[in-house]
Amino acid sequence: MEMVLVSRETIKPSSPTPSHLRIYPLSFIDNIFYRKYVPALVFYNTKDCSNQNSKISQLRESLSQVLSKYYPFAGKLKDKTSIECNDQGVSFLVTKVQKNISEILQNPTEELLNPLFPEELPWKDMDWSGTLIVIQINCFACGGIAISICMTHKVGDGTTLFNFMNDWAIINQKIEQEEEGLLVLPVPLLGEGASIFSQRDLPIFPELKLVKGNKMVYKRFVFQASMIKSLKTMVTNSTNSPTRVQVVTALIYKRAVSTMGLNFKIAPFSTVVDLRRRMVPPLSERCVGNIIWFSSMQINKKEMELPELVCEIKQGLSEFCDVYPKQFAGKEKDNLSFISGCLKHVNDFYTDDQTMFTFSSWCGFPIYEVDFGWGKPTWVTTFGSSLRNLIFMVDTRDGNGIEAYVNMEESDMARFENDAELLKYASLNPSVGHDS
Repeated sequence: MEMVLVSRETIKPSSPTPSHLRIYPLSFIDNIFYRKYVPALVFYNTKDCSNQNSKISQLRESLSQVLSKYYPFAGKLKDKTSIECNDQGVSFLVTKVQKNISEILQNPTEELLNPLFPEELPWKDMDWSGTLIVIQINCFACGGIAISICMTHKVGDGTTLFNFMNDWAIINQKIEQEEEGLLVLPVPLLGEGASIFSQRDLPIFPELKLVKGNKMVYKRFVFQASMIKSLKTMVTNSTNSPTRVQVVTALIYKRAVSTMGLNFKIAPFSTVVDLRRRMVPPLSERCVGNIIWFSSMQINKKEMELPELVCEIKQGLSEFCDVYPKQFAGKEKDNLSFISGCLKHVNDFYTDDQTMFTFSSWCGFPIYEVDFGWGKPTWVTTFGSSLRNLIFMVDTRDGNGIEAYVNMEESDMARFENDAELLKYASLNPSVGHDS
């Protein structure tokens, strides 16, 4: 794709971090997470070509201001358990793309999307001395803008990423609209994760190493709201009120296991669970960091029909929520040994070279609320990973459908993407605007 790198600079916080906040502790969950950059890409189909330079200037200013609130993000990793908040800033790139944004949205292929991310960073390991966040602003010939952000997983999860994006956007709106007066933002709760999930005397476990595949590809499958409704109707007699995510997860898992010639006994399942609202008492959505854990499941049957599989997934989540959030927040004397055992179990589970399917969902996140003053996004997406059998799920723009990003080895994907049972409910990479 024809594009030009216009500028590359470092944006620093608008005000210095106080000396007593220079060392920011990481939680034991942050510590076990990999340093890979988690990618998000947000499209704005604005029509005004004349003031793109003004928009870029405003984005610089608002980013500088939001970094003063999220000051650890402008620092660097000091060691395996803390960030040095030295205000070194984040990388900020600007490109000019010699295409209209509609050409990307009509055919959102990997080849077209990849250059819109900074320096091929999606899912790459961050250097220990690297910048924690890298942002690229892509300006299209039609006036449209696509903002990509790569944030190292070491400092936060999906909730953290989109809280940061939304706060940045709110500050930018005020600058865009030339509003005067004090802007009151909800305060990001920094340090809460390390306070609740304290490293204390726990051993420092190795970072998670999900299994990498050979010749990895990723494909986008879109489940329209009507198709999800059909899936729910099919399984509702067996389980009460399954969620959108549960029925889509079950279908993808079942069809992947089948098309790869496996069975459930030898292909375990894991899903990432946001702990915030499940803790006792619940935590604020504003808590910064990795406030997530893995609900893993080894099914004792080789085969299972979809309704039964949805029940199994729903039951597994319920059992997880009855134990882990309470134990993680508990004050029992054996808590350290419990948590140490949890960390070891997850690390062992993910380093074992087995066929594991890992699901992570951004559904329900405020991803389509990120309004910089130019209107809400036209499309929000992510990018493929080298991690085998990792499935990401994101809301469609209407909030009722689901876009699933499936990462598989090329030979496995060749069978999966042509599976008739899957394609009854999902469309393979439709144009944006025809998927909700």
